[in-house]
Amino acid sequence: MPVISAKTRNLPLRAIACAGLTLLASGGAVAADELSSEVKNAMRRDLGLSSQQLGQYLKFEGAAATEEAAAKRALGASYAGSWLERGADGSFRQVVATSGSGKALAGRKGIELRRVRHSLSHLNDTMASLDRGAKSRIPGISKSLDGVHAWYVDQTTNTVVVELAPGATDAAVDFVAASSADAGAVRFETSQGEQQAMAAIMVAGGFEYTYPVGQYTSYCSVGFMVMQNEHKGYATAGHCGKAGQQVWIAGNLTGHFVLSDFPKSDKAWVTVYPEHTIAPWVVDYNHNNFITVKGSVPAPVGAVVCRSGRTTGTRCGTITAINVTTQANTSAGVVTWSGMTRTNACGGKGDSGGSFFTPAGQAQGVTSTANLLGPEPFAHNCMHSQNKVQTHFTPINPILSTYSLTLVTG
Repeated sequence: MPVISAKTRNLPLRAIACAGLTLLASGGAVAADELSSEVKNAMRRDLGLSSQQLGQYLKFEGAAATEEAAAKRALGASYAGSWLERGADGSFRQVVATSGSGKALAGRKGIELRRVRHSLSHLNDTMASLDRGAKSRIPGISKSLDGVHAWYVDQTTNTVVVELAPGATDAAVDFVAASSADAGAVRFETSQGEQQAMAAIMVAGGFEYTYPVGQYTSYCSVGFMVMQNEHKGYATAGHCGKAGQQVWIAGNLTGHFVLSDFPKSDKAWVTVYPEHTIAPWVVDYNHNNFITVKGSVPAPVGAVVCRSGRTTGTRCGTITAINVTTQANTSAGVVTWSGMTRTNACGGKGDSGGSFFTPAGQAQGVTSTANLLGPEPFAHNCMHSQNKVQTHFTPINPILSTYSLTLVTG
């Protein structure tokens, strides 16, 4: 499901879809009445969901991880991906793709099986070739990647999508050719805007954290509460600050960056000083209420996710791609980040570092970049329709693993 994109050149792809099956009803689904009214209202507003569709979606979300694991076991090397998909009538279904016959799933209720050309393993290998090609470039010698914005495995189209600026097709072709990736698995799409880190520079108050940058104040948003042994703090975006940098919340000195992996990636964590407390909640900046964090189970492509940040409040959308490699325009110049997750939930400058979560309270990641098309200094992409929105988050579990952190849950 492309976002902000129009096809400019397609490399060979063949996909054959077969008949759909019945609705999933198993798994640990979350009832609609268990969600806060703010999250339900945000989902209805941003996704156009009726109460019936909301309930149906939650059944699918609850069963998605179990069905995906079962499909991987059954299909083995021919497994080509799994995602949640919304039909033209607004109903939801779970799709499983295979590059083989799919006989291993014959008779299994609750999924729609699609036969495609490439296995997920092959697409991941193609993606890895592009990553290696980008990271092995020699500045001043290798051909420029100007105009190549991002690349990722798109399970829904059974391709590796390379996004590029209008008129950058030659650069994209050279990039794919130099990487030795399978060109038959690659699809080009044009995209508007340029991925930018969303930390903003201005003096502002409220539910945010701030730190000085020269004569200005820079602000970002708190991610998820964590513990490292007896030390408490929160995960956030690496581009928001560097190790040792002190931070303030509502004018109070509350902690400092312990570690930041920027610009290599967009991971960081901030310690919170002993006199302050932390709670397993995500703030709804629109309504000053809280959502309880219950875990960090990754959601699949097509799943609904919401994000909280001090600039644009609580906004919801869907996951449109996982394991995205994107080139982001940051304070350190253009950097290449891998392992990102793309959504069409809008965001803006100052939302960086803020929480991405599922309606059921599963932590997903911290806000990193967006295709910001608005004017400075309040640039955001919330004025655009969702098919034009691209907002990325850095997954939370790699952050926890990198820094030996434990997610605080309630």
